[in-house]
Amino acid sequence: MAWRRLPCYLPGMPDLPKSATLPGLDWPRLPASRPLVMGIVNVTADSFSGDGLAGKPDAAIAQARAMVAAGADMLDLGAESTRPGAEPVDSATEQARLLPVLQGLHDIGVPISVDTRYAATMRAVLAAGAHIINDISALEDDPDSLAAVAEAGCPVVLMHKQGQPATMQQDPRYGDVVAEVLGYLLRRVDICVAAGIRRDNIILDPGIGFGKTVAHNVALLRAIPRFTALGLPLLIGLSRKSLLGALAEAPDPAHRLGASLAGALFAASRGAQILRVHDVADTVQALKVWRALDFQALDFQAPGDMA
Repeated sequence: MAWRRLPCYLPGMPDLPKSATLPGLDWPRLPASRPLVMGIVNVTADSFSGDGLAGKPDAAIAQARAMVAAGADMLDLGAESTRPGAEPVDSATEQARLLPVLQGLHDIGVPISVDTRYAATMRAVLAAGAHIINDISALEDDPDSLAAVAEAGCPVVLMHKQGQPATMQQDPRYGDVVAEVLGYLLRRVDICVAAGIRRDNIILDPGIGFGKTVAHNVALLRAIPRFTALGLPLLIGLSRKSLLGALAEAPDPAHRLGASLAGALFAASRGAQILRVHDVADTVQALKVWRALDFQALDFQAPGDMA
């Protein structure tokens, strides 16, 4: 089953096929009956969530392995913090942080995505064993990145952002945020296809928190079915973000687990196909219960459930 044919996961739908193949990869038996869980491994110096592991490759490798053991379907490694107000990191620094971790994960057994805006980093990490490029600029910030991905023939995540991380949250404005983000992503898809990137290798991300107010983010999440209707897989990254802090009145990102799980289940119920999360084990557990209640006729009866 190709990614572009995955249906939305809406309550009341019948059970879905048990496996799917990652676009551009011979990677069978990834579950299609629920969103895929992408575990975040921050090899950064200043992660907003406080889990940056720059200069600690052994700790990053251990974290990644623990996430896979907890049920992560894929991993996302990033070496440049893109939190609001963050300063850019150059490609050489990215590579110095990423390559030792990739080398230590050569046998991890799940697809590895790398979050980068630099073509040089893209080429280096793909040569080192990464499978997917995740670019917050939708391959726009580095003019050579389109060619890098096209040459590799790898899957790519195209994300929307308004402005640059250092200033993007100062005064974000839109006339119609959903229409503008949809239009931008569609234009980037056309540009990517014209550059030689296969359409069925493209994954979309509306960029929650990247140049958006709380109201903008809420509107985008409510509009998830409009994004999935484009026929491309949709990635949602909500985990621990300030949107959840505002909605849950939880200023500390470390205390947003409940909010993150609520956001993940909301996105799953609307049809998101990949959830990018920090708390893998808790998200996997929440999805198991959500799926059981929405999709499965349970074949067991727990003590105390007798009516």
